[in-house]
Amino acid sequence: MGFVWFQRLIAGYCLLFGILYWVRLIGFYDGPLWRFDLMPVHWQVAAVTLAVFYPFAAIGLWMLASWGPVIWVICAATETVMYFLFPDLYGNRLLIVSSHLVVAVVYAAFRLLIYWQRRRAER
Repeated sequence: MGFVWFQRLIAGYCLLFGILYWVRLIGFYDGPLWRFDLMPVHWQVAAVTLAVFYPFAAIGLWMLASWGPVIWVICAATETVMYFLFPDLYGNRLLIVSSHLVVAVVYAAFRLLIYWQRRRAER
């Protein structure tokens, strides 16, 4: 039951991140690089990709579909590469990178716990 709520909590965060990328794309917020036509090409590619993938990850995680965590991993890997490997282009957002790492570790711990419980039940 805890794993279900964990996935739904992460789905909420994915939906929030997706909305934030869409806000950036449509230029709802007035700030530097907060409109698609004013962004450099590398930001355009990243913002469009994440604006599409994050809501799909949210849907998959909420529905507990097997592809939901896979799409989330794609989003997390994309942002990790953006902010950790290319901080000169995208900025240095170690909080986002570390939050993705924490979510991945907690997800792996849940999966191991579920595996051990199933294995114990088969005996």
